[in-house]
Amino acid sequence: MANFHSRSNSFPSQSHPTIESVEDHLCRLRVDSESTSVCANLASLRNLHEGIDDLIQMPSIQQTLSQGNWINELLEGSLKLVDLCAISREIVSLTKESVQDLESSIRRNKAETATSADVNAYVASRKKITKMVNKSIKNLKSFNNKSTTDNDLLTMLKEAESHDLSVLKSVLILLSGENEKSSKTNWSLLSKFTAQNSRVYSESGAEDLSSLNIQKSTKNMDSKSMLKQLKSSEMIIQELEEGLEALFRSLVKTRVSLLNVLSH
Repeated sequence: MANFHSRSNSFPSQSHPTIESVEDHLCRLRVDSESTSVCANLASLRNLHEGIDDLIQMPSIQQTLSQGNWINELLEGSLKLVDLCAISREIVSLTKESVQDLESSIRRNKAETATSADVNAYVASRKKITKMVNKSIKNLKSFNNKSTTDNDLLTMLKEAESHDLSVLKSVLILLSGENEKSSKTNWSLLSKFTAQNSRVYSESGAEDLSSLNIQKSTKNMDSKSMLKQLKSSEMIIQELEEGLEALFRSLVKTRVSLLNVLSH
């Protein structure tokens, strides 16, 4: 793992509060991310990108980024992250809508159990959402987040990209309603930065949306129990929605800063 406190020519010769802040956020993600909830990790990423944006405003950093093809490499990764966060937001929105529609139907019908029509409509929506999730996770394999240089600055920014990808993958797995432990893959999005520990973030996190797949156990579920289950899921979905919205704004801001470097 790169030691960013051992400075190369890419950083100011003396430590800078902005650089130290970014390093601190990265260190916390390395150490705490797997035992922290997905929503907490989204908040950590937002804080990380606020620091990165401040970092990119530094003249010495802009000078380094303008050298070689680094800025184009970072812009390519930035665009993919913005797109991935956008599709994650769309999936969250569709999930929230399907849950609220089923809740409304159950309350409107005032029956002891949900009607077959209501459940079938929900199941159809979940199938569409699961298909979107699976496609998005599959597309993640095309990401190249490995640093191609020993330059400390680029290595730091590529590590941040790796954390973004891994946390967003955890969001997608959570929205699929699957158990993260059973959904692990053999490939790691954290490349060399987490070579010793390739688990997906928040494997032991507090969130659980397995209840979204209610079609597996709805035959004898009464309406009251189902509404309680749906409401519990909706609260988590709301928190995810807010976290993704904040992260999306941060990713867009970082991308704008990188584009400004390219234009100067």
